[in-house]
Amino acid sequence: MNTMTGSLSPTTAVAGILTAAIAMVFTRRWLQGGRCYSKARLDGKTVIITGSNTGIGKESAKDLAKRGARVIMACRDLKKAEEAQLWVIRESGNKNVVVKKLDLASMRSIRDFAADIKKEEERLDILLNNAGIMMCPHWKTEDGFEMQFGVNHLGHFLLTHLLLDLLKASAPSRIVNVSSIGHQFGRMHFDDIMLEKKYDSIVSYGQSKLANILFTRELAKRLSGTGVTCYSLHPGAVDTELQRHMTSYSWLFVPIHPIMRLFYKTAERGAQTNIYCCVDEKAANETGLYYSDCAVKTPSKAAQDDAAASKLWELSAELVGLEK
Repeated sequence: MNTMTGSLSPTTAVAGILTAAIAMVFTRRWLQGGRCYSKARLDGKTVIITGSNTGIGKESAKDLAKRGARVIMACRDLKKAEEAQLWVIRESGNKNVVVKKLDLASMRSIRDFAADIKKEEERLDILLNNAGIMMCPHWKTEDGFEMQFGVNHLGHFLLTHLLLDLLKASAPSRIVNVSSIGHQFGRMHFDDIMLEKKYDSIVSYGQSKLANILFTRELAKRLSGTGVTCYSLHPGAVDTELQRHMTSYSWLFVPIHPIMRLFYKTAERGAQTNIYCCVDEKAANETGLYYSDCAVKTPSKAAQDDAAASKLWELSAELVGLEK
């Protein structure tokens, strides 16, 4: 340091900048998290991935297609899905990749999709319930459900139930539900499940992600002995389109979001726990557990509440019109 002026010398300043840059690179690399190292092949297997036209769903489709699976990309936006389909085929070298229309905000669309699958497909080995919406305004689905709870939980709840017979017939098979670490600030508002009294997009998101884990937990119990195993997971903070509504929640997100993105996982790394739960050999012997960075983790206390899981199941079945 120049003692006369108190300013840093050029050499010291450059060294400081380089040190900060190196630290950022290693921090970002560390934040990319775990990777799935399984070499399992999926030749002759059929996979459905919801929301696979972008982000971690698209990367999951590429990986599972590379392993030889027949991949069904279940998406709301067919134009974007068809563009993603061409990319997956090109990147994987597997032409057995198809697109089918599925809008999880519509019970009618879900039923039509499931009916088509059961008519056209002989088997279903993996159902990856990946699609989701995060921190959106107070929107409602076609059937009048609060959007985040309706899409993130109820849509996948109904879809899974309608495809259970095919999954059982194809056993050993897997159901993978993408949740979030956001479940930790969630609780089930059974007295106002659609948050009509007071809507808050973060509260809604936390509830829907908690519901994903509770659903997985209860589903695993009900499928015990069938050969169908179930998984829920946190993919990490990933730089995808999922954050597109965050800046509308609070003005604070507007200036800090670009900085936050520097530390997000890439979509390819964010897909790793999806892929792990779909193919890992060790995970084949586990069911009903919660994963993050390709390893079993302990979810929140609320996510381990068996009574809440059972209550959510009964309520969800009633809301989507399933026969008891």
